Amino acid sequence: MQIITKEEIRLRKEEIKDKILDGEVFIHPTDTIYGLGCDATNTKAVKKIREIKQRPDTPFSVMAPSVEWIRENCVITKEAEKWLEKLPGPYTFILKTKKKAVSDLVAPGMSSLGVRLPAHWIADFINWVGVPIITTSANLVDKPYMTSTDDLSEEVSSHVSFVLYEGEKQGRPSKLVHLDGAEVKIRER
Repeated sequence: MQIITKEEIRLRKEEIKDKILDGEVFIHPTDTIYGLGCDATNTKAVKKIREIKQRPDTPFSVMAPSVEWIRENCVITKEAEKWLEKLPGPYTFILKTKKKAVSDLVAPGMSSLGVRLPAHWIADFINWVGVPIITTSANLVDKPYMTSTDDLSEEVSSHVSFVLYEGEKQGRPSKLVHLDGAEVKIRER
């Protein structure tokens, strides 16, 4: 596993983009905590994250390349539009999808998708890469969230190609905002 600092990312962004588009699994920072990620359109890569997380069918969220991508691929109600105005931010919106924009393994059997647009430089990087990226906490179920490389477990790190690292994070997971039903439901994690 290779650790790539924020400063190195600028110098190696083409290489990193190629790795992501080739289906490599990696760890990335957000405005909240570190996440485990891959190209959400690459079924083989998403399957690998499912195996690492030991979560065969729990839906994953994605970091969208842009608000435009969210509008193009998700159903945006008047209420959802109000929430989109809060982006970027520490939210994961659960929205009904209009069309298949990610691998079927991202949210198996569901007609909704969790989407994020973090208030963080990683959002600009993902916009530049041009594909949605899986974002699920970089830990196993019921284990502490990764806030630095010191608490990255061997069970996760042994399956990851690289870590985009910017030092210790002090955040908490994003708020879940369900906008796919008749009423808005907000859940802290």
